[in-house]
Amino acid sequence: MRQLLLDFAQAPAPTFENFVPGHNAEPLAAVRAALSAIPERVLYLWGETGAGKSHLLRAFAAARPAARYVRGEDYLGTESGGVLVLDDAERLAEARQVALFNAFNERAFELIVVSAHAAPKDVALRRDLATRLATGLTYRLQALTDDEKRDALAAHARARGFALTEEVASYLLTHARRDMPSLMRALDTLDRYSLETGRPITVPLLKAALQPELT
Repeated sequence: MRQLLLDFAQAPAPTFENFVPGHNAEPLAAVRAALSAIPERVLYLWGETGAGKSHLLRAFAAARPAARYVRGEDYLGTESGGVLVLDDAERLAEARQVALFNAFNERAFELIVVSAHAAPKDVALRRDLATRLATGLTYRLQALTDDEKRDALAAHARARGFALTEEVASYLLTHARRDMPSLMRALDTLDRYSLETGRPITVPLLKAALQPELT
């Protein structure tokens, strides 16, 4: 048996439509508004891992013309023009932090949309750069509660044409990766496995799908 839920298929492309906002309606609205209007030079999103920062940044980059998405560790410091979408700013090397600081001062980018795990005052970056990134709009993203995750999973299941029981949702939240992209991929994989085997989606089927490959 394939290790269906531990070896996830490639995630679906992040979009604004498949983002589950929870208590993050305000930052979601701000990111969407930046598609057509740029009130500030920086839009800064921060929060814990799994709160949805990368999802929003990737969705924005896909929808915004001339937007360049780059992870912190991949930023070269030579990029310029248009909109810079910088994910996980803490991963910027020291020299790249200097390069981004200079790019900001030279107005190399129309807008910088950036994510980090901490607020600008606490982020693990040079203080001069952190100060520049704090000059725009700053929003904290909050992770979904377990109840919100259950609601999101149930809605996703309904969209796929089946009802998700409380028992299956609880088992999934306990034994699978708990970030929403992974949970959604797990549910998609479980649905496909149910269709392939002709078995209903139950906890025993979920347990079977979580088992490693057997000989």
